[in-house]
Amino acid sequence: MDTEGFGELLQQAEQLAAETEAVSELPHVERNLQEIQQAGERLRSRTLTRTSQDAADVKASILLGSRGLDIFHISQRLESLSAATSFEPLEPVKDTDIQGFLKNERDNALLSAIEESRRRTFLLAEEYHRESMLVQWEQVKQQVLRTLLGAGEDALDFSQDVEPSFVSEVGVPGRSALDSVEVAYGRQIYIFNEKIVNGHIQPNLGDLCASVVESIDDKNVSDMWLMVKQMTDVLLVPAKDTLKSRTAVDMQMAFVRQALSFLENWCVCVCVCVCVCVCVLLMPLCLLPRCSYKNYTMVTVFGNLHQAQLGGVPGTYQLVRSFLNIKLPGPLPGMQDGEVEGHPVWAVIYYCLRCGDLNAAMQVVNRAQHQLGDFKAWFQEYMNSPDRRLSPASENKLRLHYRRVLRNSADPYKRAVYCLIGKCDVSDNHGEVADKTEDYLWLKLNQVCFDDDGSNSPQDRLTLPQLQKQLLEDYGEAHFSASQQPFLYFQVLFLTAQFEAAVAFLFRVERLRSHSVHVALVLYELRLLLKSSGQSAQLLSQEPGDPPMVRRINFIRLLMLYTRKFESTDPREALQYFYFLRNEKDSQGENMFMRCVSELVIESREFDMLLGRLEKDGSRKPGVIDKFAGDTKAIISKVALEAENKGLFEEAVKLYELAKNPDKVLGLMNRLLSPVIAQVSAPQSNKERLKNTALAIAERYRSQGTAGEKSVHSTFYLLLDLMTFFDEYHAGHIDRAYDVMEHLKLLPLSQDSVEERVAAFRNFSDEVRHNLSEVLLATMNILFTQYKRLKGASTGTPGRPQRSMEDRDMQMRSQARALITFAGMIPYRMAGDTNARLVQMEVLMN
Repeated sequence: MDTEGFGELLQQAEQLAAETEAVSELPHVERNLQEIQQAGERLRSRTLTRTSQDAADVKASILLGSRGLDIFHISQRLESLSAATSFEPLEPVKDTDIQGFLKNERDNALLSAIEESRRRTFLLAEEYHRESMLVQWEQVKQQVLRTLLGAGEDALDFSQDVEPSFVSEVGVPGRSALDSVEVAYGRQIYIFNEKIVNGHIQPNLGDLCASVVESIDDKNVSDMWLMVKQMTDVLLVPAKDTLKSRTAVDMQMAFVRQALSFLENWCVCVCVCVCVCVCVLLMPLCLLPRCSYKNYTMVTVFGNLHQAQLGGVPGTYQLVRSFLNIKLPGPLPGMQDGEVEGHPVWAVIYYCLRCGDLNAAMQVVNRAQHQLGDFKAWFQEYMNSPDRRLSPASENKLRLHYRRVLRNSADPYKRAVYCLIGKCDVSDNHGEVADKTEDYLWLKLNQVCFDDDGSNSPQDRLTLPQLQKQLLEDYGEAHFSASQQPFLYFQVLFLTAQFEAAVAFLFRVERLRSHSVHVALVLYELRLLLKSSGQSAQLLSQEPGDPPMVRRINFIRLLMLYTRKFESTDPREALQYFYFLRNEKDSQGENMFMRCVSELVIESREFDMLLGRLEKDGSRKPGVIDKFAGDTKAIISKVALEAENKGLFEEAVKLYELAKNPDKVLGLMNRLLSPVIAQVSAPQSNKERLKNTALAIAERYRSQGTAGEKSVHSTFYLLLDLMTFFDEYHAGHIDRAYDVMEHLKLLPLSQDSVEERVAAFRNFSDEVRHNLSEVLLATMNILFTQYKRLKGASTGTPGRPQRSMEDRDMQMRSQARALITFAGMIPYRMAGDTNARLVQMEVLMN
């Protein structure tokens, strides 16, 4: 069976060969086995490549097919586009070719879509790239400021709406970087600190800072300090725990009362006068900063006396009546409860309350009591309540009456008065009545509740934290146009007891930065400022465990950022501010006053002025720091250590000498002298300056009998002697230099003393060993010079005794061999060519 199969296969092969030979056009190919193998490998590789490509096409078709796309059809359509590589519109075709025209339009539409997609892709890529660069830049800013402030490992947040960079450029050297406002504040800080350090009664820092207003002549700043004085006048007992004191109900109630008093009638300076001529005379007194609504009412009335028709008995009621003649000249729709002297009764009551005069409001209620129903009883109770709060029963009745009858009343003043008395409908902003921020704030503060009797639902009750959240987070800076009206937003935050947020916001406005810092200082001295627990925290932060709306300010960073502007040009003023940090410590427990002083001294380089100066007799002339610290030695030592760590060794030497630390003085001088003792001395050179400093220290210590550690002390004087040796050597006085070296007994000048000098070498410090190569070469060069001089003398003076000259010759060669032996025996690796140069000079002496 197999034979038949092979026979048949052979017959087919012969037939195929015959057919091939019959075709003369095909060339005959003859290949050996190696060529056939190579051709087979090529075919196999093509098959594998094609197989992998087909597999990729299959996977792509499956993936896109699951999304409803036909990859084969799409690829054919794309390949049919003649301009697919450039995505340019196709050339128009003739108008008579309708089929070609339609095909061209379709292709152009596809190309336009592809081009638009490509453009969007590039724009998106550019946007991603820009965002990535911004993220990297924020990280760089974080690292730079952390380096400048010496922050810890915690990362800082630099979001633009919370805390931008505050580091400003330093002023021109030799010129103060403080402006007139900062100078005025600095003067008051100086007065305050002088009273404290001299043991006098501590003055009121708020009053001192407020006095700066006289030189500024800025009404906004004047209002600000009046508000600060009003809001901080709440301390019943000194606060030991600021957080506990600030969150106590009594303290928060006091804050609200003070804020309402400020918004109503805090600084009334004049009374209402009937006589027009007297009003004109008092007019300038009324043009005070607009720090109360009653003053605003007075200014409005006195500015429109003809329309106001001021008259009658002096008082708030007559003032309000005249004010309404201007504000509400005619009847208003919806006023259904009658009038008082031609004005809507509820409007008169509202503006009496707005001026803070409950008696005037009660006077209006008594006049129109027959028109007001039960309101008189409720208002009488409200007026007699010490905390301006109805009893729970009366409050529930008033609220029920409001919900049933008045919620949809057309009289906005009536609704506002009921909401004030009953603290109800807290969601209504009363925009028709409270058309200004101060009015809105006054309304909301009147509605704040501090007791939780459970009778009211949460939506009918407004707490101080809820109001704070609404103003700071829900509305925020954009709502109040804080960038255009910074003082207004500061007032909103400060009057709602958000002191830290108010200070942090004002600090971000560069022209108002000095005001915010001094407000923070006033709060700090009154123990009303909530401080961050860590120095690396953000300027304004919230710490775990704090109540929801409690914010803390990084007081240390606040002062450091403020003083950074002028600490290099006005170090005295910066020191006054750092004194406030005398009781503050960083995360490592280091006193922040000492740390800031050390950085200030090193930054300004005003060592003598700040820390004192050492006189020639060794006494210390006091510096500015002496009046702030009893133990100046600790501060000076701290600054000296900081200077040493920064590589400012010469400054550290002076500071350690001020701190009476001879070991550090001599140790640093040894490090400074060691690299320069072998150099050639020249006027104004580094060596000459260090030499004069070292000689002055040596003279002072010898005269005073000051002695440090024995090894450091001996090294210092040995380096001074070696400096003398090299000075004589470079000056060409080789005999004097030889005498100095012989006196020092540092090197063996005879074979007998080699082992002794090698043993003594182990006791030398690294500062001395560092110069051993130069000392050996200089000494060998002296011997070689003396040897050549001796040889010259022997040939020039034949009458000289030959014996003595031979002895001297042998002695110098013996000394040279002793130096080479010493250099080979000491356990110290000298410069590479030292031994070779020593041997070379020794050979020349033979």
